[in-house]
Amino acid sequence: MNTHVLTLERGRSWSIVLGILLLFTGFLAIVVPFFAAIATSIFFGWLVLLGAVAHLSYAWFEREVGAILWQVLIGLVYLIAAVSLLLWPVAGVFTLTLVLSLYIAMEGVFELVLYSRLRKLPGTTWFLVDGFVSLLLAVLIFIQWPSSSLWALGTLVGLSLIFSGVARLTLPASRRLL
Repeated sequence: MNTHVLTLERGRSWSIVLGILLLFTGFLAIVVPFFAAIATSIFFGWLVLLGAVAHLSYAWFEREVGAILWQVLIGLVYLIAAVSLLLWPVAGVFTLTLVLSLYIAMEGVFELVLYSRLRKLPGTTWFLVDGFVSLLLAVLIFIQWPSSSLWALGTLVGLSLIFSGVARLTLPASRRLL
């Protein structure tokens, strides 16, 4: 076998392993959504902390006082948000769930606007369906907030992990057919 074929086979194997791990973690997140939401809050806190470090570090390379001050202020806002998420991840879950409902609502509105602009094209009905489903989900999360924090964030992260896992598993299968 040449090295190209070995590399493809190794890539397929790792894609399958990753797909199985993503499916497992996705189902686990759906089974215990609040714990998955806490893990998401902590993970997001670390990402925001990295953003704080980046802004504060970048301030050293700025030349103008206004630009330095701006980067330091942004870095401090990031730092406060990160520390809050890391020290109080449950409160972070409640906040992130509220932000998630607003995001889903905005996405639903944009999908409906897109549908209204493209409705004469074939297949655009899915934009209409997506818009209404997104708005319905956002309303359900928002109306039930803060209790929706117990299931919404973790369940949606779990579904995302499951779809990523399925994509990783179907990719090697589709390559074999080619």
